Amino acid sequence: MIEELYTSDQMELRDRARDLAETVIRPAAARYDAEQTYPWEFQTAIKDAGLSGVWLPQEYGGLGGGVLDLCIVVEEFSRACGGMGVCYAVNATGSLPLLLGGTDEQKERWLPGIAAGEDLIAFGLSEKESGSDAGSMTTRAVRDGDRYILNGEKKWNSIGSVASLNTIFAVTDPLQGSRGISALVVERGTPGYTVGKHEDKLGIRCMPVVETHFEDCRVPAGNLLGGSEGLGFGLAMSTLDRARPGIAAQAVGLAQGALDLTLDYTHGRKQFGQSISSFQGVQWMLADMATRIEGARQLVHATARAIDMGARGITRTSAMCKLLATEVAMKVTTDCVQLFGGYGYCKDYPIEKYMRDAKITQIYEGTNQIQRLVIGRSLVRDTGGR
Repeated sequence: MIEELYTSDQMELRDRARDLAETVIRPAAARYDAEQTYPWEFQTAIKDAGLSGVWLPQEYGGLGGGVLDLCIVVEEFSRACGGMGVCYAVNATGSLPLLLGGTDEQKERWLPGIAAGEDLIAFGLSEKESGSDAGSMTTRAVRDGDRYILNGEKKWNSIGSVASLNTIFAVTDPLQGSRGISALVVERGTPGYTVGKHEDKLGIRCMPVVETHFEDCRVPAGNLLGGSEGLGFGLAMSTLDRARPGIAAQAVGLAQGALDLTLDYTHGRKQFGQSISSFQGVQWMLADMATRIEGARQLVHATARAIDMGARGITRTSAMCKLLATEVAMKVTTDCVQLFGGYGYCKDYPIEKYMRDAKITQIYEGTNQIQRLVIGRSLVRDTGGR
């Protein structure tokens, strides 16, 4: 991080997040990875450190930091554990539809609890048959007096089993295609809402990823985001544009954390009478890793700054930063495992977890193939097909 590019508040925020990462996250990372349970002590530590609502406006109890501040915190957490880093990031993702499209009453009702760390909020968009093609979802919400009757299920619902709130996207007008999709906040305990299968994952194992089921789930009409039907698809796309830098920051943190461990290891590992970090071939690998990480970090932060400034046309850059950072994370963590040699493949050392955690960053919040499609279409459209 080039410190001159950041405010003193952002540097202080980074230091607070780094301290929490080293004192709370790193010592517990392996245990939660093995147990595959949600790290509630981490959630408590976030509240105690005053970091729960970094991205939320001050009027709702947040720190008013925006997307860049969110990215700074997510990167620091992810340097110690990619799973806990993304637990924090997806809570922001779940709140963004409310922040972007909620009515004043809805924001005042739910955002303060999220900002205080009392409530977690999940983001329910994907389904078994509609992952990248979100517009083909089949979950239905039908108006019935002062309620919506919600039926269907959501897949890959991150933190869905521990969240007290869920932003759920459902079809309210099947004849309108994607323009017939709406967003509802479904509160835990609503009759007809149940948590189904818990996924047994390769990485980010401390973050629960579940199916959520809705069977004649009666949701108050006042929970319809924006107070109007048909706003859901636009809210989902706007949310993803603003959430992808957070996932990219997770990837940068994973890459940086893996490089940190590898620098220590290569300094201490002796072969042929000298540390392996003295070998030119190893130094070149380390140099390439550090350069790729810094390049990804700066694109992520530039994108986040643009979002915070209210820039238009952020979709392409958001896709670019997610694509670059996650490709870097996979390349760097794989190379780090290589430099650890046989030890890198064993759980005696934490480096293999970084590679496992990194892989998912190329898949969720839009696969990297979809990011390339978004970028490519944007380029062709803006150049008129030249």
